[in-house]
Amino acid sequence: MQPIQMADGTRSALTAFRTQATAPVIVCMPAMGVRAAFYEPLARNLCRNGLNAVTADLRGLGANSVKVGRNSDFGYHEMLAHDWPAIVAAVRKGFPRSRLFLLGHSLGGQLNVLYASLFPETVEGLVLVASCSVFYQGWPFPANLGIWLGTLSARVLSALLGYFPGRRIGFGGTAARTVIRDWARNARTGRYDLTHSPHDFEARLKQLRRPVLAVSIAGDGFAPPRALDNLCRKFPGAPLVRWHVRPGELAPDGMDHFGWVRHSAPIAERVADWVNGAVGAPNA
Repeated sequence: MQPIQMADGTRSALTAFRTQATAPVIVCMPAMGVRAAFYEPLARNLCRNGLNAVTADLRGLGANSVKVGRNSDFGYHEMLAHDWPAIVAAVRKGFPRSRLFLLGHSLGGQLNVLYASLFPETVEGLVLVASCSVFYQGWPFPANLGIWLGTLSARVLSALLGYFPGRRIGFGGTAARTVIRDWARNARTGRYDLTHSPHDFEARLKQLRRPVLAVSIAGDGFAPPRALDNLCRKFPGAPLVRWHVRPGELAPDGMDHFGWVRHSAPIAERVADWVNGAVGAPNA
């Protein structure tokens, strides 16, 4: 593991999986409440397909020094302002001859897109797997009501307790109250209006030109195809490859919002094919 430190003093660590020094490097960013170690099967499958890979924890999880609780709060803005720049800088230092791509699962994918809208020159492209806008209209009735009510309830609970006890209630892991506030606002409005952030992300996303591979998975109730499409519509100028994994296409079972990581060999192969094509294309 490689220790890193953010500009605000937060400490964390990266885990690198290496192949060739000049091969592209894929930085894997997790879903809400999921530790970086969960993505080791994906990282190893990426390596088997000729790519370098790096896994990193979200703020408040795993190797990250921040401990979520009533007296410790942060949101999307703090992660984008401090964590993402430090992670990308450390990966660039560790892989100076590699093109850098961000791969994000669920919340990690959303944050990757927001980061790339601020600093497009630091990344070659984006891979979204089982990620989406949480806007409730991305789900059919009555699931859309469940998304609206569930995210609202999570926001109220986190405001009352000072943090979100996801591990205790069995959803999303323990999370900071402002993370839940930003997440719930996106679910209600479909917009990325981040607490404490000065940036107009809706406008910045429209200017994003980096290539994107967006993957939805059959049976994934947390990131259905329409919800992922809602996220992709925010960056109409980005070259987009859209892939929906159909039932039985990758594995006979276990393919859902989290299960795909255990069966990620075919996804890693497709990502490698796409990355190698993107590397050969001129920068936008």
